[in-house]
Amino acid sequence: MGEERLQKFISSCGVTSRRKAEELILNGSVKVNDVVVTTLGVKVDTENDVVTINNERIYKSENNIYIKLYKPEGYVTTVKDQFGRKCVIDLIDVKERIYPIGRLDYDTSGLLLLTNDGDLANKLMHPKYHIYKTYIADVEGNINQNSIDKLASGVIIDEYKTAPAKVKIINGSKTSSKVQISIHEGKNRQVRKMFDAVGHTVLKLKRISFGKIELSSLNSGQWSYLTNEEINFLKNQEV
Repeated sequence: MGEERLQKFISSCGVTSRRKAEELILNGSVKVNDVVVTTLGVKVDTENDVVTINNERIYKSENNIYIKLYKPEGYVTTVKDQFGRKCVIDLIDVKERIYPIGRLDYDTSGLLLLTNDGDLANKLMHPKYHIYKTYIADVEGNINQNSIDKLASGVIIDEYKTAPAKVKIINGSKTSSKVQISIHEGKNRQVRKMFDAVGHTVLKLKRISFGKIELSSLNSGQWSYLTNEEINFLKNQEV
C-alpha cells in the first residue's frame, strides 16, 4: 500500500500540474471514495482509494510519454480554455492524458514540452532548476550593444531584476532587429517585458530550445516523441 498527498497523486496521474490540482481540490471538484475533499494535504491510498475529478475516475499512468510540439501562434498552453480558444492539446493525437511543462504565450510560437509524468513536470517547473530556454525575438528598432548588455546583466520588470541572460544580435536594420536570448527563469511574458524595458517592442517571438532539446526538423503544428537522450537530459537535471 502506498500513501501519497492527494494533489501529488492527481499530478502523477497526468491530469494536470500539482498547483492546478490544488485549485481543483479547493473548489470542490475532487472526491475520494465518493466524498468531496476540499482540504490540501489529505493522503490517499494510491492502490485502493477511488479518486475522481468532476465525477470522472483518474488512474496512475503506467506508460509515461514525453512529447515536443512546435506550438503555432494563436494557441493557448492549457488542456482546455474557458473562452473557447484553440488549445495545444488539440494538435496532439495520443490516448494518454498529457499536459504542458511550463507555458508559452498565446502569441508566442515554438518548442513546448508535454508529458503525463507529473513528478518530472513539477520538478522541471521549479525555479531552482536553471534550464536555459532560448528564443528568437523580432523586435522594433535597431537594437544596440548597450541594450544587449543591459538584457544580459538583468533589467527591472514587475519590480524585480531579471537573472543574467545570454543575448546576441543575429541581424538588424533601421526598423527592426532579430535577437537570440536565453533565460532560465519563466516569469509571465518575461522576454517581452525584458525587451520593453530597453525600449524595443517584441513583434514576433519563437522558442527554439529547452536546454539541449531543440525544435529540430519540426514544422509549425507538428509534434514528435522525445528521444531517449532527450528524456535522460530532463530526468538528470540537478540543482
